[in-house]
Amino acid sequence: MNTWTQMYDPMENIWLSALMAAIPIISFIACLTVFKMKSYISGLISVLIAILVAVFIYDMPIPLAATAAGFGAAYGFYPICSIVIAAIFLYKLTVKTEQFNVIRNSIASITDDSRLQVLLIAFSFGAFLEGAAGFGVPVAITAALLVGMGFDPLKAAAVCLVANIAGGAFGAMGIPVTVPAQLTQLDALSVGRHTVTFLPIISLIVPFLLVFMIDGFKGIKQTLPAILISGGSFAITQFVVLYFLGAELGNIFSAVVSMVALALFLRIWQPKEKYHFAEKQANEKQSYSLGQILYAWSPFAFLTAFVTIFNLKFMKALFAPGGSLENLVYNLSIPGLNNAILKTAPIVSQDTPFPAVFKLDVFSSTTTAIVLAIIISLLVFKAQKQLVKELTIDTIKELKAPIYTICSVIALAYVTNYSGMSSTLGLALSSTGDAFPVLSPILGWIGVFLTGSVVSSGSLFAPLQAVTAAQIDMIPATLVALNVVGGTMAKMVSPQSIAVACAAVGLVGKESVLFKTSIKYSVALLLLISLLQLSYVF
Repeated sequence: MNTWTQMYDPMENIWLSALMAAIPIISFIACLTVFKMKSYISGLISVLIAILVAVFIYDMPIPLAATAAGFGAAYGFYPICSIVIAAIFLYKLTVKTEQFNVIRNSIASITDDSRLQVLLIAFSFGAFLEGAAGFGVPVAITAALLVGMGFDPLKAAAVCLVANIAGGAFGAMGIPVTVPAQLTQLDALSVGRHTVTFLPIISLIVPFLLVFMIDGFKGIKQTLPAILISGGSFAITQFVVLYFLGAELGNIFSAVVSMVALALFLRIWQPKEKYHFAEKQANEKQSYSLGQILYAWSPFAFLTAFVTIFNLKFMKALFAPGGSLENLVYNLSIPGLNNAILKTAPIVSQDTPFPAVFKLDVFSSTTTAIVLAIIISLLVFKAQKQLVKELTIDTIKELKAPIYTICSVIALAYVTNYSGMSSTLGLALSSTGDAFPVLSPILGWIGVFLTGSVVSSGSLFAPLQAVTAAQIDMIPATLVALNVVGGTMAKMVSPQSIAVACAAVGLVGKESVLFKTSIKYSVALLLLISLLQLSYVF
């Protein structure tokens, strides 16, 4: 089979090459924000520009570039879009069966203050869902919950995106830490320990940001004790778990402790002045029995149970190579692309084939876990066939544009990865030598913006981070951890996350507005991390 070898400096000047590599990304942002195009059109234009850059600047064969884009679009649909579709269907089921009224009032029974509801749902419950599932589930579910409770859709989407960074580094049972550790032959516990220099601080800051986004400094002043309880319990638990147990349970434990601590605290304390996003939040109160509350919440209990079970080590081992159920995972080689591209130095020590295998894990994926939760919920709610049909049609119709967006964005990411453009950006930053530790989080940020995933960013740049660490006499685990931490700050602005959030709250076509709202918080927190690293270096 003929192979093509990646080149990382086609312009023979790494910074000029990096500028060429950045053209597709810049074009996407410009189409979205300056020209105010629809997100899926922006994505499609950017994919075409990426292919042109890959072909004419990087000398990538046209068939390889086109196949990489198609592979990315397929991955965008499964598992990413399939997860969002299933999650939104589950939410709509509670609305159609009128159980969401019970859910809303059960939360209001703890507090009817919108600022504190954000801490319970977007921050704590969102982190729990991130730890159990990840991949867009927490943003989709929590944003939909807040809108159902009367929140402004744009505000709901924005706060859920910002809240997601508290647990984004340890989603889906810690794989954003464990996968890069495996790729760099580092101890996952060691990488997790290096994240505690930064992430507990961020976790403490996030609740302040969330309340500020809802009600400004006045809101922070009025709810300060609750903010400290929520963020403090989360940060302390996160520190202890990461340092002594590892990243796998970092979100689960922190979220549960934070939720319970805040709920118990609110039984003895409430702010003197309440803040309500909607009039119905203040007036619509009704008492329900424990049985009615559990019944209404059961779909999300099933969701949590199934996604947690599917992400446990013993379950993953069943479907892993050598496991008793490995034959139920179909690894489909992408014709003409799988191992047809060679990564080369300095990205890897020796020429290495770039695999292109589509993993069809229909019996063990997060999508499957959510679908099982849906099936059980339909039985519990005794849903009729007509209701299922209506929900399916409504969900697909509502998510059609976001599906196009997500698929185009992931196609863009795959073209940049397989062409070597992403590696060019990484090499440009790593060429800064001793200044690199301060820029290291930015590399992780770029990776997540490109791919929408902290795991993918780690897979892309963690080896480069480890190699650079050895060259500048630093502990490799430190820079790999910085890649994870910096990448987490980009989750709220990655096109994939923006599309998921807009789909969840019915703001399709408003992606540019949400991006403008989120970008300032993302950049500010990224700069904070770089400054913290600067103080650590000196």
